[in-house]
Amino acid sequence: MQNSNMRVQSIPRAQILQEFLARCQALAAHDNRGFKKEFEELETVGKDLPTNAGDSEANREKNRYPYILPYDHCRVRISIHNSNSHSDYINASFVPGGCSERDFICTQGPMSNTMADFWKMVWEQNVRVIVMVTALKYKDTVLCDKYWPLERGTVYHGLIQVTTMARKQGPNYFITTINLRQRDCAADRIITHYYYPAWPDRGVPKEPSSLCIFTEHVRQHLESIPRLGPAVVHCSAGVGRSGTFVTLLWLMQLCARGIRPDIRAAVEDLRLHRMWMVQNQARFQVAARAQEPPPTWLTLRINGVAPLGLESRPAGGDIGDKNLHQRNHRTRCRCCTPGTY
Repeated sequence: MQNSNMRVQSIPRAQILQEFLARCQALAAHDNRGFKKEFEELETVGKDLPTNAGDSEANREKNRYPYILPYDHCRVRISIHNSNSHSDYINASFVPGGCSERDFICTQGPMSNTMADFWKMVWEQNVRVIVMVTALKYKDTVLCDKYWPLERGTVYHGLIQVTTMARKQGPNYFITTINLRQRDCAADRIITHYYYPAWPDRGVPKEPSSLCIFTEHVRQHLESIPRLGPAVVHCSAGVGRSGTFVTLLWLMQLCARGIRPDIRAAVEDLRLHRMWMVQNQARFQVAARAQEPPPTWLTLRINGVAPLGLESRPAGGDIGDKNLHQRNHRTRCRCCTPGTY
C-alpha cells in the first residue's frame, strides 16, 4: 500500500522539457530505433485480459469493430433497462490520465443503435467534457455517426434531450456548447464538445503542433472546472487516436507538475485498461514528439504565455498539485516515478 506521506520530487519545468526532448531525440536516432523497440515491448500488454461482456452474442451488434472490445475489469456499465442483464453494456472503458484510474472514458464512435446508450453513459457518469478526435466520415466510410446537432437545435436519444446552444471554431477544431437534460426532468447540464476532425483514420495529423495546441486547450479547460466525472474521449474505435490524445495530455500533466514523463509507462498503463491504445508506432512517436519546438506549449507556459490566445490560469488546483496522481492511485505509478523515463 502506498505511503500517504510520500512526496514526488518537483523538477524545474525548463529542465523537464530539455531532458524530455533529449530523450525523444535519442529514441529517434538510427531511424527511430529506440521508439520502435519501446513500442514493440508493449505488444503483448493486456492481451490476456478477458472481454466476455463485449464478446457475448447479445452485445456483439453494439460493437463498431468486432475485434475492439472493452476489458471486463474496467468497462463502463450503464443502468440496466427492463431487467435485461445485457443492457448495461457499452463499448467504453475507464482509463487513467494523470490523476486517477478513471480520469477518462475511452469509447468507440457512437452508432445509430448505440447513441441512446452513449448519452445515457454521459449523463450517468456526470461527464462535462467530450473530446472527439475523428471525422464523421472518410470518403464513403462512416467512422462515427452524428450524435449531436451540428447547428443550433435539439434531438432526443432515448430519454436524453441534446440541444446545441453555440458553436465556435478554433484553428483546427470546433467547440460546441451542449445543453443536456433528461426528458421530463427540470435539471440540466452543460457539456463542452471538442471536435478535432483533422486527424486521419490510421494516420497522424499533418501538423502535430496543432494536435498539441488542441490538447493543451482541453487540458486547461479540464484544469479550470470541478472534477465531477470523467471526460469522454472517442475516435472511431476508441483506441488509436483516443489513446494517443490521452497519452499526450497525460505527458503534459506530468510536465506541468514538474514530474518527468515516461511515455512507455503511460501507454503500458493505458493498455491494461483498454486494448491497443495508441495502436501504432507512428502515433506513439507523435505523442512523444508533438511537444518538440518550434514552439511548444511547454516553452510558452514556462515563459508565462498561454498558447494561441488561450487564457492563462494561476498555478494550483487539481492539475497543479504534483502529488494528486499518486494520492489517488492505490499503488505507486511507474509513469510518474521521479528519475525515470
